[in-house]
Amino acid sequence: MSWKPTLSSLFPATDQEKKLEALPPTPGQLRYVFFHNAIPFVGFGFLDNAIMIVAGTQIELSIGIILGISTMAAAALGNLVSDLAGLGLAGYVEALASRLGLSIPDLTPKQVDMWQTRVSTHLGKAVGVTIGCILGMFPLIFFGGSEEDEKLETTN
Repeated sequence: MSWKPTLSSLFPATDQEKKLEALPPTPGQLRYVFFHNAIPFVGFGFLDNAIMIVAGTQIELSIGIILGISTMAAAALGNLVSDLAGLGLAGYVEALASRLGLSIPDLTPKQVDMWQTRVSTHLGKAVGVTIGCILGMFPLIFFGGSEEDEKLETTN
């Protein structure tokens, strides 16, 4: 068996390169990454759902009646309005989140790219937008039941 030189045997790692080999993020760092991503998405989900519900309802009660569009078409148009508003409001939501003291997590570039960090990031966004969407349903409190709901109540 003959010895074959490898790149690492010819050029051993320097101290600087050894420092770049990062340890996985600690559980505390992963929690911080989770909340750093979740909090702005609570705002996004809240605004998205609240605007969609209000816009969809108003479209259905105004243009929908005149043009005879379905409830689902009005909801789709409400979603369009909500998405456009979200584009304009995204900077404000991020600015508010940074005012809350959410600085960027102190991780190395290699730690940011690790699977644990990516999972924590995506879970934070998913949980945040879920909570925000549920909270963003508050306009439904102000809208009365539809005629179909009233008919169901009277038949039961």
